[in-house]
Amino acid sequence: MIRAGIVGYGYWGPNLARAVAESGLLSVEMIADRSAPALERAGRRHPSTRMTTDWRSLVADPSIDAVLVATPVDTHFEIALAALKAGKHVLVEKPITDKVATAAILVEEAARRRLVLMVDHTFVYTGAVRKIAELVSSGAIGDVYYYDSTRVNLGLFQRDVNVIWDLAVHDFSILDHLLTARPVAVSASGAGFVPDSPENMAHLSIYYDDGALAHLNVNWLAPVKIRQTLIGGSRRMVIYDDMQTSEKVKVYDRGVMAGECASPSRESLVSYRIGEMSAPVISSREALVTEMEEFARCIASNARPITCGESGLRVVEMLAAATRSMALRGQPMELAPERLAS
Repeated sequence: MIRAGIVGYGYWGPNLARAVAESGLLSVEMIADRSAPALERAGRRHPSTRMTTDWRSLVADPSIDAVLVATPVDTHFEIALAALKAGKHVLVEKPITDKVATAAILVEEAARRRLVLMVDHTFVYTGAVRKIAELVSSGAIGDVYYYDSTRVNLGLFQRDVNVIWDLAVHDFSILDHLLTARPVAVSASGAGFVPDSPENMAHLSIYYDDGALAHLNVNWLAPVKIRQTLIGGSRRMVIYDDMQTSEKVKVYDRGVMAGECASPSRESLVSYRIGEMSAPVISSREALVTEMEEFARCIASNARPITCGESGLRVVEMLAAATRSMALRGQPMELAPERLAS
């Protein structure tokens, strides 16, 4: 049994603690939070777990094998680095850090010490995204032409990050998992309409080295909650609607085919393929529990997690580039190919 300590028991920490306990592969040995009421709640739910207001004592405790970080993003680096230096495996809530440079330091430290560094990009572990990844990798979709996502709702307004870091981060992690092509540039435009808050809506375009294009619409100021993604391929198209209780993924055997015309003076003809729609069976297992199982498996076998530190670094690079582009009213930002390929 892998003995885990959790730093942060506010919004997401309780979910991590529950998933750790339900995984059956890790145990919640210690919880740290500077809030006394938070620790009281944690104590009621995990009566056999030790509590502390000092995260440093948790990190230094020799009985702890792994540290899970669920604190504000600007604290991730300090806590995660201290845990790695103490010889602990680390799982960090998304995004891994708020800066490219600090994310790179964590990746290097974990590699040097041969420790597992994993990022809590939970959507990657959902049954829906895992099924889409299977369709992409098997060639069932064909060449991926585009990824078009709408991720909007009313609130929750954040004080420390803008809407790109809060919502687009999910799509960046999904794209990093689904596509073998690498992004070469990011363009973003956005605005903030609530006083004393960062940008609350943005439109992003991501350009890939194989010609694929991703478009993201993220917004905290929408009247309804929408979580819908359209993926277009050369063979099939996919609609992923996370708000549906069933048939979250639908695969359409539809598309267009360009035919050659005998006369060079005439345009090529386009024919349409209108086939059937199918809704594949997807796992209903909770993504967070699946993620904890992946974390435990990688610790036990010294394997690389699906959402490893390197993928978390690539996501932060895209987030940082998109934020710079937004500040310049949509000017495309080039992504360093040597970093993205690593």
